[in-house]
Amino acid sequence: MTATTAPAPRPAVAKRRAGDIWFSGAAVAAGSMILITLAAVAIFLIVQSIPAFGADPKSASLLTSNFWAYVGPLLFGTVWVAFLAMLIGVPLSLGVALFITHYAPRRLAQLLGYIIDLLAAVPSVVFGLWGFAVLAPAVQPVYAWLNTNAGWFPLFAGELSKTGRTILTAAIVLAVMVVPIITAICREIFLQTPRLNEEAALALGATRWEMIRMAVLPYGRSGIVSASMLGLGRALGETMAVTMVLSVSSKVTWELFTSTNPSTIAANIALTFPEAFQTNINVLIATGLILFIVTFAVNALARWIVSRRGPGA
Repeated sequence: MTATTAPAPRPAVAKRRAGDIWFSGAAVAAGSMILITLAAVAIFLIVQSIPAFGADPKSASLLTSNFWAYVGPLLFGTVWVAFLAMLIGVPLSLGVALFITHYAPRRLAQLLGYIIDLLAAVPSVVFGLWGFAVLAPAVQPVYAWLNTNAGWFPLFAGELSKTGRTILTAAIVLAVMVVPIITAICREIFLQTPRLNEEAALALGATRWEMIRMAVLPYGRSGIVSASMLGLGRALGETMAVTMVLSVSSKVTWELFTSTNPSTIAANIALTFPEAFQTNINVLIATGLILFIVTFAVNALARWIVSRRGPGA
């Protein structure tokens, strides 16, 4: 007689309820909507921008020669003011985040955390009003002193602005606007540092700063980069604050204290679009496409850095 083997039991399959099916479908639809919206925006910008790439001054009064000569100074101003804002905002954000997580008393740290979160909710037009009415007159004497005593340095040279509404003032306003974003993310990253790593560094005789330098900052390196990139994306696309603070022109210059400042793409669209017509509208949309590509590239770079080197790696 031959022994018969019993058939293998079938794996139990959970019965899907109506609620599970509806929730799964809603989640997939929500995720797909993001891709559909992004694709729709990209298609709209590309289609509406095509007439601008080959336009000439006869069909578009905004152009002096061609589209690239028009968008070049705007792109330079966008990147330049965002770079200055990050140069000011990133060290300040790191200092605030480290103070909240490793130096401040518990109650003070909680209060500062609430204040940082509230700053992120302040509308950009409020920052623009503050920069125009308060910051610009306050920093103008500082600009005058630097222009007089350090005018040999190319960034501080040039004819001094009498109002203080310069590219550096706009960069300071943008720095204040991105500080809450970068600080909030860095604060959470620093709080995730393994406690054993910090205690081990202190047990080996490290000071608090040496512990931060050896244990906290290396662990949060990718988070710091990601936060900085997100802040840079905010600075690149900011409109109202820059429009209200900056005294714009179409000149490309590295000088920080002059009244002939390069404009940004977002500010130029906000100022010019209400009076644009026919091909001029396509030109402005095409500059928006350039800004869309730059911002998308910045955020894609941030995601690549984070995925390539996670926290603690």
